[in-house]
Amino acid sequence: QVQLVESGGGLVQAGGSLRLSCTASRRTFSNYAMGWFRQAPGKEREFVAGIKWTFGTTDYSDSVKGRFTISRDNAKNTVYLQMNSLKPEDTAVYYCAVVRGPFIYSDFARYDHWGQGTQVTVSS
Repeated sequence: QVQLVESGGGLVQAGGSLRLSCTASRRTFSNYAMGWFRQAPGKEREFVAGIKWTFGTTDYSDSVKGRFTISRDNAKNTVYLQMNSLKPEDTAVYYCAVVRGPFIYSDFARYDHWGQGTQVTVSS
């Protein structure tokens, strides 16, 4: 069973940047995708971005497209989420997750393993 550990959250002013990291406890296999989700108080968990491990294919939600960039470092078993031009509405707990299969799913129920989450707070 793979374990995921997120880091990099914190408090930042609107317009600022943060980079989140998600490190897997073991090497993930070729037919996996990793996703970033977020959940704000009182709201459902929502898809932010995803990446196919092997080919680096990416997908983003419309709300972050052009501001966030997902990438991975195969040698370090780590996925990153670079977040620029942050807005107060980006405030949430951010989670990374992994799913086995050929697609990047936006449905969180598809994902098999989750990290513990990291808080991102954007002040206005």
